Amino acid sequence: MFAQAMNVRNAYQAGGLEAEILGSSPHRLIKLLFEGALAYIAQAKTHMAAGDVQAKAEAITRAVDVISRGLRSSLNIRDGGELAQSLDDLYEYIGMQLVKAHMNNDPALLDEARDLLWQLADAWNQIEPRA
Repeated sequence: MFAQAMNVRNAYQAGGLEAEILGSSPHRLIKLLFEGALAYIAQAKTHMAAGDVQAKAEAITRAVDVISRGLRSSLNIRDGGELAQSLDDLYEYIGMQLVKAHMNNDPALLDEARDLLWQLADAWNQIEPRA
């Protein structure tokens, strides 16, 4: 019974997120990507501290996926010039730090990735979206 209730709750949450994504502006979508990546990094750190290697690996994989397939792929390198290229390089670096954190079981590398991503998210949040 409990498992069935959890499945219903998870489906409701997934549906709520899907509805939020479908109704979001491009600015809000990037904000959601930052929030997701930061949440996965926090989960990875919790799992690392608990010694749960499988859950840590899954959380890091998801964080890297959000960064590479979400944030990096949203960049327009051709038209974005030096800023877009610098962001792409920084996202790549953050992803590499996450992989190293997993391989070395190093929470300091998770913290570094989180801090860099948080700074980017904070700067993004200060940008006024266009109406």
